[in-house]
Amino acid sequence: MKFIKYFLLALLIASTNSCSVYNFTGTGNIDAKTFQVGFFQNNAELIEPGIDRTFTLKLQDLIQNQTNLNLVTNSADLTYEGEIVDYRISPMTATADQRAAQNRLTVRVNVRFTNKKKETDDFEKSFSFFFDYPAEQQLIGAPLNSALEEIFDRITQDIFNESLAKW
Repeated sequence: MKFIKYFLLALLIASTNSCSVYNFTGTGNIDAKTFQVGFFQNNAELIEPGIDRTFTLKLQDLIQNQTNLNLVTNSADLTYEGEIVDYRISPMTATADQRAAQNRLTVRVNVRFTNKKKETDDFEKSFSFFFDYPAEQQLIGAPLNSALEEIFDRITQDIFNESLAKW
């Protein structure tokens, strides 16, 4: 019985003192210490005021909350920059009398990621996501904020996974 207790204690100590290659976010061993997120200008044909600032802050917050990297304003090890290139509302399904029953809001963001410590990780890529809603609903105020939050949650997590988690 004592042997089992010592074995479990040793196993617990070994698991907590591992080589720290992985962490709970799946970011692995990041050599970088700092990051910066440039302002993501809204260059979409259809302009929704304020989404550029909201997106930029959302990406900054996600990286700060899921890593121990420090946010800086210049000369960062990791740099995120880009622009919102598409903000589109389109009908998705129709009723029997050919009216839209459901609409889709789609946002697409172009991202340029630069890693000064490991240039092979650099990329430029578009990320997009959508939100479906009933056609009779006006997408303003709280419904719009909820839609954008869901879209930006997904896009920022996809950017994080592509740049740091390598999933």
